[in-house]
Amino acid sequence: MNEQTNRDKSIIRTSIIGILANVFLAGFKAFVGFTANSIAIVMDAVNNLSDAASSVITIVGTKLAGKDADRKHPFGYGRIEYISAMAISGLVLYAGITALVESVKKIIHPDVPDYSAAALVIVAVAVAVKIVLGRYVKRVGEKVNSDSLVNSGEDATLDSVISASTLAAAAVYLLFGVSLEAWLGAVIALVIVKSGFGMLRETLSKILGERADAKLVLDIKKTIRSHPEIMGAYDLILHNYGPDDYNGSVHIEVADTMSADELDRLTRKLTAEVHEKHGVILTGIGVYAYNTSDPEAAAVREKVAAIVTGVPYVLQMHGFFMDKAEKLMRFDVVVSFDATDRRQTFQEACERVREAFPDYTVQGIIDLDFSEIAEG
Repeated sequence: MNEQTNRDKSIIRTSIIGILANVFLAGFKAFVGFTANSIAIVMDAVNNLSDAASSVITIVGTKLAGKDADRKHPFGYGRIEYISAMAISGLVLYAGITALVESVKKIIHPDVPDYSAAALVIVAVAVAVKIVLGRYVKRVGEKVNSDSLVNSGEDATLDSVISASTLAAAAVYLLFGVSLEAWLGAVIALVIVKSGFGMLRETLSKILGERADAKLVLDIKKTIRSHPEIMGAYDLILHNYGPDDYNGSVHIEVADTMSADELDRLTRKLTAEVHEKHGVILTGIGVYAYNTSDPEAAAVREKVAAIVTGVPYVLQMHGFFMDKAEKLMRFDVVVSFDATDRRQTFQEACERVREAFPDYTVQGIIDLDFSEIAEG
């Protein structure tokens, strides 16, 4: 059984547990809410039903995401998990807005609640169940890198707070005769809406494309630089096609004396090693030639690096090569996203190099900080 199969089974098993628990809690809370004439408890029951629906979506999304790649989708269906997480966010938002509308109606036309000891005990038990369920689901979600489970776990934890607040409202009514039901329902609804927007924003960000995890980037570069023939690893770009499903490309810096045969063997070895250790498929490995036979070129490289990195917002210079016969030098410049005008920053760096080496043609290429900059 492979790792992906184990991951899918963990997600589905956890989601089924969530469905059973939420349906059970929703039934009891709905009964208590209608019996006690409590809008807050009824809204809490509705929220449990939305959680059960979220778990169903998680299962469907996991099954669809596990489909094999085909002609139309050669990178597979892994991103469906992000779409299912977005659907869960939408359900949470819908539940929150519905709860807010019902609560406002009760504020305008208030009802008097009628709590019983049994009702309060059931709600108290629901609080404990939701705390345990939320922690369990979120922990599994983080372990298998499932946004859908993490969102469901966070929502369950939020539910425990909501249920606890209904108990507090009941205590206030029983002790002081003041009904906070409708107002509490409105507050609960607003909290749910805020949570839904937060989940939706995070999921949309991942669909749009985020910077890769810093530890993964550094680990891959460390693996690449472990080969003595490689002097640096740069421009690592990772494309995400679902949780833990990456394709990528990288530039390596090697001696200018390496043959095509040596480069071919090295890049094939790198591709296999990175996939085995990190699960990342390197679809492309570019090459920078490093001047090794000319001490002057090495000295110039150091001087150019100092000039370029002396420009504010320049993070790194790499890929340097100098051709003395052609009076040509080329290099890449990584410019921070914090720069107000990245193009202007790049041009300033190149101009400073031209001023220092007026006899040379300077060919610079602007790079963006696609992944965490680390020692090359």
